[in-house]
Amino acid sequence: MTVHEDQTADSEGPAADDVLVVDGLSRRFGDLMAVDEVSFRIAPGETYGLLGPNGAGKTTTISMVAGLIRADAGTVRVAGQPMSPSHPQPKRHIGLVPQDLAIYPELSARENLVFFGRLQGMGGADLKGRVQEVLDLIGLADRAKDKSKNFSGGMKRRLNIGIGLLHEPHLLILDEPTVGVDPQSRNSILESVERLSTAGMAVLYTTHYMEEAERLCDRIGIIDTGRIQAEGTRDELIRLTGGVDQIRLAGTGDLPQAIESLRQLSAVEQVDHDGLALRLTVHDAPTAVAEIVTRATGAGMSLADVEITRPDLESVFLQLTGKALRD
Repeated sequence: MTVHEDQTADSEGPAADDVLVVDGLSRRFGDLMAVDEVSFRIAPGETYGLLGPNGAGKTTTISMVAGLIRADAGTVRVAGQPMSPSHPQPKRHIGLVPQDLAIYPELSARENLVFFGRLQGMGGADLKGRVQEVLDLIGLADRAKDKSKNFSGGMKRRLNIGIGLLHEPHLLILDEPTVGVDPQSRNSILESVERLSTAGMAVLYTTHYMEEAERLCDRIGIIDTGRIQAEGTRDELIRLTGGVDQIRLAGTGDLPQAIESLRQLSAVEQVDHDGLALRLTVHDAPTAVAEIVTRATGAGMSLADVEITRPDLESVFLQLTGKALRD
């Protein structure tokens, strides 16, 4: 877990088998510092999210990671090899899925996959088998023969992802893959991404949707104005900014005695009486709730409902940057 802006928490250094290691990456466009000393790493089977608003530096960062543009400073290593526009070898380990669709509309889903597979040096029975695997993974097996120009926006996005993972890269880079798609297609895309990390593929995922980062990412780097403001797991980021949970206990009985008993628990910071409910400010509600319920009922409270509310990444982003995620 790391906080930037002159604050650093202890964190492990890069492991020998990390698929991606980014160290001090910077890029300037004229007077604009688009990416400013960005560092992070991704292990095999891990999904790492770059979470930030449009213009935060996410696309510029992944363009340097993929060797599409040169960094002004810093280094990128993919599968142990240095990456830059002049070093094509590491690019074989990368599958890049850009925001803009990279498919041929007059070709079918299968034909698109076969074409891009051949560009990767694949062929024969291996390519045929892999194409079918990918069609199944992205949920387009039943539309394999249809021209992609007739697909919905979500289906085109899924085909775009399929092309990126066709050659089984060590690292799959997804740049805002759900922008502009309907909720059903968006959920299908997210399900496909979830399956990738379980297969051991490292995934770099950029998004400005907080709920996507929470759902998909093992670790998250919150990026704004070209800098990673903090990184860690969801729970680490929330603890980092002092986020606490709320538990609401609704019921009847001896509420004053329940309040007195609950205040003695180490996990409970505060207890407020709200009509026929108690509102508790607690640390790590999922762990503490069982003891809280036992203590409340033991003190004479008859519970009708228990509700847990936890801080989210939106509140973390607001606290770190002083603005809402979608500003």
